[in-house]
Amino acid sequence: MTDNEDRANDEAADPVVGLLLAAGGGRRLGGRPKALLEHRGQPLVEHAVAALRAAGCARVHVVLGARADDVRARAALDGCVLVDNPEWEQGMGSSLRAGLASLAGTRSGTRAGAALVSLVDQPGIGAPAMARVRSGYRDERSLVSAAYAGVRGHPVLLGAAHWAGVAATATGDRGARAYLREHEAEIALVECGDVARPYDIDTEADLVHLEP
Repeated sequence: MTDNEDRANDEAADPVVGLLLAAGGGRRLGGRPKALLEHRGQPLVEHAVAALRAAGCARVHVVLGARADDVRARAALDGCVLVDNPEWEQGMGSSLRAGLASLAGTRSGTRAGAALVSLVDQPGIGAPAMARVRSGYRDERSLVSAAYAGVRGHPVLLGAAHWAGVAATATGDRGARAYLREHEAEIALVECGDVARPYDIDTEADLVHLEP
């Protein structure tokens, strides 16, 4: 069997690929990149990758930005596709565009049916919530989002049919927000409030959520 045939079989068996946005520089955290903050004895980026894999994503793409070389050196990210975002200072939208481009094949040569998008600074959202959202995948037109008491949050599953539209509207720190708002009626909400806590690690005060 050729490499291309192997790849095609992998994609058919695993249409949903994890996409972890981990490029932030932690401006309100004194310039400490969020990917390298410690949680349960490992960098947040490792914790998030492990959660995506436990949720059923055999393939994971990780978008890096701030101190990307340090993240590569200090975090165990074997088997992940690492995507550099040189425009990370422009906000999360640039990382989402870079990640979707890698999934579409312009960087890695692979294709997926959907991306399960997760944020590195939300360690309270683990594998159970990710798995619930991932299970909502039907085809490339799927749009699925976690909800907390009925309010849309992360993770979000973006079917490949939506990637171009998401990328066109992902600017600043809005990510997919504008696109999802325009397509609200198409989104399948999956309640995750019983299995996850959707806090962000944005400021020094939020560090209380990180466990030794």
